[in-house]
Amino acid sequence: MAEPYESALDGIPGAHPYPRSSRYHDAEIGVHVQPDGTEVRYAKRRLLPPLGDVQATAPHTVNSGERLDHLGQRYFGDPGQWWQIADANPVLDPRELTAEPGRQIDIPLPGGFHG
Repeated sequence: MAEPYESALDGIPGAHPYPRSSRYHDAEIGVHVQPDGTEVRYAKRRLLPPLGDVQATAPHTVNSGERLDHLGQRYFGDPGQWWQIADANPVLDPRELTAEPGRQIDIPLPGGFHG
């Protein structure tokens, strides 16, 4: 039985160009047609919801040498999930989040950030 958050297309191989764990999984896919007729598929712009939509987070104080991929592994069991932390914090450059030891950042709890 499919989990509630899975779409009907999740069971069809190749239906999504990005895995369910990707921040681009739900992004709309666009098609650009080049002058020679070649179609190029791309992920359309992914906009974040307002930070007010963050429902549940936990604070984390950054330690020296930490990176977002380290925190992705620690909190989500996957270093590739660093983007969930970046989405829950108001910065333009995700590297800012761990650049200064002692900074407190928000870590989304499961189901806490609908990005």
